[in-house]
Amino acid sequence: MSYKQAVKDTAKVLQGYLTYQAVKLIIEQLTETNPALAIWLREFSHSRSIQDSDNYLQALVKENKELVLRILTVRKDIAEQTVEFLPEMVKTNIEQSNIEHRRYLLERLTQTQSSSLDETQIDTESNKSENKEE
Repeated sequence: MSYKQAVKDTAKVLQGYLTYQAVKLIIEQLTETNPALAIWLREFSHSRSIQDSDNYLQALVKENKELVLRILTVRKDIAEQTVEFLPEMVKTNIEQSNIEHRRYLLERLTQTQSSSLDETQIDTESNKSENKEE
């Protein structure tokens, strides 16, 4: 795995997610101001993959140029408000998640080992009682 490729892939996923958030926000706004257009955009978005935001926007350009401009503006605004906080937040969340998963793993390993010890102890006691009966 190349770190450069991981960065590119992460940026593409983030771009798709920001596009999704922009579309979601615009649909909420349109629901109040232009319900028919909100329904149309929702249906359009369900029939296309927003994850591939470039293809989604290219398809939308053919249908409604004004909405594309609005999505681009909102997406840029969301990016400007959130991206600066992401590096530290991602690091912190990953560290916290790793701690939780390691704790769970340790608990599972401890339970498995204690279960194995209990079974070994039961087998040993069972063998002792069988030997006494003989």
